[in-house]
Amino acid sequence: MPVTKVESIWMNGALVKWDDARIHILSHVIHYGSSWFEGIRCYDTARGPAIFRLDKHIRRLMDSVKIYRTQSPYSEEQLCAACCDTIRANKMRACYIRPVVYRGYGDVGVNPMGCPVDVAIAVWEWGTYLGPAALAEGIEVCISTWHRPAPNTLPTMAKAGGNYLLSQLMKLEAVQAGFSEAIALDVSGNLSEGSGENLFLVRDGTLYTPPLCSALLPGITRLSIMSIAEGLGIPVKEMVIPREMVYVADEMFFTGTAAEITPIRSVDRQLVGSGKPGPVTLRLQAAFFDVVKNANDPHKWLTFVYP
Repeated sequence: MPVTKVESIWMNGALVKWDDARIHILSHVIHYGSSWFEGIRCYDTARGPAIFRLDKHIRRLMDSVKIYRTQSPYSEEQLCAACCDTIRANKMRACYIRPVVYRGYGDVGVNPMGCPVDVAIAVWEWGTYLGPAALAEGIEVCISTWHRPAPNTLPTMAKAGGNYLLSQLMKLEAVQAGFSEAIALDVSGNLSEGSGENLFLVRDGTLYTPPLCSALLPGITRLSIMSIAEGLGIPVKEMVIPREMVYVADEMFFTGTAAEITPIRSVDRQLVGSGKPGPVTLRLQAAFFDVVKNANDPHKWLTFVYP
């Protein structure tokens, strides 16, 4: 989905014009993928613009930076405030927020220690990630030929820019084969996640999702859906899930900041259940959107841009 240009971007503590938000071609991040980022949504709720789980997202950003032995020059509180400032400066009601910490210009060797740590925050309008009909009708997906990294290779708990080279390969393979998205397996051949989404399955009314040890990102929306399900009395099991479970599941869906709650109607051309979004998926989807659009927020997940 194309990025819609807005007025300004926050860079290293100051708002700069969109076209002036530049980095040097020899910045470490360009050559070695040394960046850590978040995807966050601000919704135009019944009570005004509100960011979904801002504190959790920024905490995960700091975790990603720390895993790679880096230190952010800004605190969690400063980055949360900067996200709100950037939205206000651009007069946004609903938007996607992209904070990114990255190694800048200083040294072109693999060792990043001689490079500064820079931070930027951009916002822009972003609609339904997987297509306008995806939330209502579901999408067709495939099992990717690409697997998630084995333990002790790349840290999949970190949302690092370099990790997404694998996601690009998955996505390209899926789209070129006529699918909307792909599901990766872990090193043992069990279910992991999509190219940029976490995965849930429903069988006999129970909600299943792979554990973090299956090489997946600890998704904020994933965690939220597990909490919502428990509140609705829907059993949740976090467990290693074999590949063949996708072919006998009653329902399946992706979760993520961009994907929100997107039903999956088929895997490898085989229908999931009836081939339409199922009752558990629709119930969870409705409860999620009740929080982010109606501001019915018993969990206190929303940060209002104009408190």
